[in-house]
Amino acid sequence: MAQVLEDISRTFNEYLLLPNLTTEKCIPSNVSLRTPLTKFKKGEEAKIYLNAPFVSAIMQSVSGEKMAIALAREGGLSFIYGAQTIEEQAEMVKNVKKHKAGFVKSDSNVKIGTKLKEVIELVKRTGHSTVTITDDGTARGKLLGLVTDKDYRISKVNAEDVVDTYMTPIEKLVCAKSGVSLSEANDLIWENKINCLPVIDNNGNLEYLIFRKDYEERKNNPNSLLDEDKRYIVGAGINTRDYRERIPALVDAGVDVLCMDSSDGYSIWQKNTIDFVRSKYGESVKIGAGNVVDKEGFRYLADAGADFIKVGVGGGSICITREQKGIGRGQASSIIDVVRARDEYFKEKGIYIPICSDGGIVHDYHITIALALGSDFVMMGRYFARFDESPTRVLKKGNNYVKEYWGEGSNRAKNWQRYDLGDTKENLSFEEGVDSYIPYAGPLKDNLLLTMSKIKSTMCNCGAITIEELHEKARLTLVSEISIQEGSAHDVMLKEIDKKY
Repeated sequence: MAQVLEDISRTFNEYLLLPNLTTEKCIPSNVSLRTPLTKFKKGEEAKIYLNAPFVSAIMQSVSGEKMAIALAREGGLSFIYGAQTIEEQAEMVKNVKKHKAGFVKSDSNVKIGTKLKEVIELVKRTGHSTVTITDDGTARGKLLGLVTDKDYRISKVNAEDVVDTYMTPIEKLVCAKSGVSLSEANDLIWENKINCLPVIDNNGNLEYLIFRKDYEERKNNPNSLLDEDKRYIVGAGINTRDYRERIPALVDAGVDVLCMDSSDGYSIWQKNTIDFVRSKYGESVKIGAGNVVDKEGFRYLADAGADFIKVGVGGGSICITREQKGIGRGQASSIIDVVRARDEYFKEKGIYIPICSDGGIVHDYHITIALALGSDFVMMGRYFARFDESPTRVLKKGNNYVKEYWGEGSNRAKNWQRYDLGDTKENLSFEEGVDSYIPYAGPLKDNLLLTMSKIKSTMCNCGAITIEELHEKARLTLVSEISIQEGSAHDVMLKEIDKKY
């Protein structure tokens, strides 16, 4: 007969943390959220650490290059989605790596002779008030001038005028040469009392724009996740079909870490993919595997050589795998089982393999629960899809602003490789994800800072100021349905707050 586990499949919502002794050191400003992304041997350091325990999901509606830059700026990491051509994905990775901290690739560019009304429309569409004028209208063309929204008054100008009339020509611009450091560029900005400094090569072609505000922002983001060349660290998702072609292209593009995107990681195809990486690149290319839900799945991928392992099947907000196929496990139970296996593996082999909790997070405190149960970091889709930096549109539905969000197992995504079981069928035969809307939440930075504040505060309540310490000290208790109700506002009449205030 089938093996039947006696344990109930538990979710994050069924646990609460118990307070530990809070000492003088337990204040939020002392809390470090630094955590390993890749495996390491006992007594050694991981090759890559996150400064914030967040990675964005390998999804078309979540992880594009803008998300990768914004999240790396805050200390996390994005895995650029793989459900696109190899060339398109590699170009996204290149664009993130080209975007040095403080060095911005211009995405608002026009040619000489462009009508002002087109410039105004471009500014509205991109939200960027500085537009470059180049000989071919591209971000790498020969720089001819700049125009900002301070150079014209919409109510006073003729929209049919050409941009040449309003731009500051190259002769009057202060520019920096290729290879300038961010510190040197900042000196030029302050000495010349300008807000934008173009960086051009020896042929006069535009490379980057450096803004006064971005330099200040860089100083205000000391946790930015950077490589040795001060470029943002970025990941990329891959599948187990075209990896022989996709991985070399991504490595050539400068990707820092790979992650297999699959609904079921406990498979020979993931081992074959890891074997390919190890045979071609050795340990120099880092690759994560998953998803799994138990110790058997963890051990299989650990022995295969995975650098980190993702945990979770069927717990995502847009995932319907459990109702379609009846397969999966509650996220908390999955984490508990896999973490035990990870700790046993570390004792046996002396190799620590970080665990990524993927799915099941509804509230911010669920992130802390996932970390307390032993996860090293979390992967989130819905959380990040709400922000300006995700690739989808902001729409108005009724009186609310929303963003589109769809699962990789939906017909819209057509990401059949993620659910591939080794046959030759090239389309999804049934959906394992839905197409949906989620409330629009604004910029990533503001929301993520609030989430991190909650995590740090809770960790202090647990007597821990590092994630490793949280693993050791956390105490959790199961909760009843009644105690969940007790934990929310109850038996009162809530005031309606005037939105004007």
